[in-house]
Amino acid sequence: MADTRFPPSPGFTVIRYRLGNGLELALLPDPTAPAVAVNLSFQVGSVDELPGRTGFAHLFEHLMFQGSARVAPGEHMSVIEAAGGNVNAFTSTDRTVYHECVPTGALEIVLWLEADRLRSLAVTQENLDAQRDVVTQEKRQRYDNRPYGDLLAGLVGQHFGPRHPYGHLPIGSMKDLAAASLADVTAFHSRWYRPSHAKLVICGSLDPDETIDLVERYFGDLEDLSPPPRETITESPLPGGVITLTSDVPHPLLHCSWQAPAADDPDLLALELGLSVLSDGHASRLHRRLVRERGIAHEVHGALLGHLRSPSIASLSARPADGVGTQELAEAILEELAILDTPSEQELERAKAQYERGWLLELAAVEDRAEAAADTWTTLGDPALINHRLTDLAAVTPGEVSRVLANRPAPSQLHYLPKAAS
Repeated sequence: MADTRFPPSPGFTVIRYRLGNGLELALLPDPTAPAVAVNLSFQVGSVDELPGRTGFAHLFEHLMFQGSARVAPGEHMSVIEAAGGNVNAFTSTDRTVYHECVPTGALEIVLWLEADRLRSLAVTQENLDAQRDVVTQEKRQRYDNRPYGDLLAGLVGQHFGPRHPYGHLPIGSMKDLAAASLADVTAFHSRWYRPSHAKLVICGSLDPDETIDLVERYFGDLEDLSPPPRETITESPLPGGVITLTSDVPHPLLHCSWQAPAADDPDLLALELGLSVLSDGHASRLHRRLVRERGIAHEVHGALLGHLRSPSIASLSARPADGVGTQELAEAILEELAILDTPSEQELERAKAQYERGWLLELAAVEDRAEAAADTWTTLGDPALINHRLTDLAAVTPGEVSRVLANRPAPSQLHYLPKAAS
């Protein structure tokens, strides 16, 4: 069992500990915090699903609240809320996360609840049928019956084929979920929900030694199972291209996107800053050129969809001005990218200041700090690297930003048009 204590300077103290069964723990004590946050990440996401068996990772985001040996369905949430806390979960392409934030005195009950459902989750046919219906309703609300609800799937589909592990959204296929048997779902849970495949981050007002004792008490007797191997990704990304989607939407949109470095690549921070220089705020290059000077766009935004085991996706989205077609706007964006020069020191400092503000805001609340540490742990291998983020940010040069943007492949285009304009 390793117990490594990182010094409080230049940032947060991070104490790491590993249980004998493989569960990894990181503590971020903060005696000034009014609460304590628990973040339990299982290293499984939609990338780990097989063709024809999609949506399982997200399904368990729901099933994990449907009771265990000593907890009734829905009781996990009600107990946390009765203690004055909040609880939620989310699924991404690379991990599934369960998180709570409670008054300090309620930490022990949170750990007991998490350990009990990891030990004895009630994966029954009744629960499967009920939560399958819940997920179906969620998909209708978030994707099927919402304007631009299929845009993200279209964007992902431009870069990854349907059999690529990153080629589907975490919500998965409702056809796949409808065909899933209880044995299929149980096997998925048995494979991935084990202590050796989990990272537990606890942040806030806590005593490190007492907290380690609590974690050992409630999680230490769980079976020691080695982490399952993650399948090697052999499918290649797609070369991209141009697609057009039409739907009942209020106005057209354009996305220009390209394959970017993976989430753990050192170049990703420079790319984030480059996207900010291009599209973050009214002082950004593309807003200045396309909105203010040329008047051919109402707005321009940048986004980055990170992937750990395949290329990420960088995207520039824009809404054309009235009377301007998405094709004209695409040509303008590609023209601006073609003549892109090295960012000025002023442009880069503005982007760094925006990034720093967002990062410090994220670290201010204990639940967001716990998630930042958990995400950094999964992505870069060490939760204490949250203490190095601003140092890494300051070290990025205009030349690095220019190189990362210049090395991008030719962007793909997604034209999303109202039906009347198609």
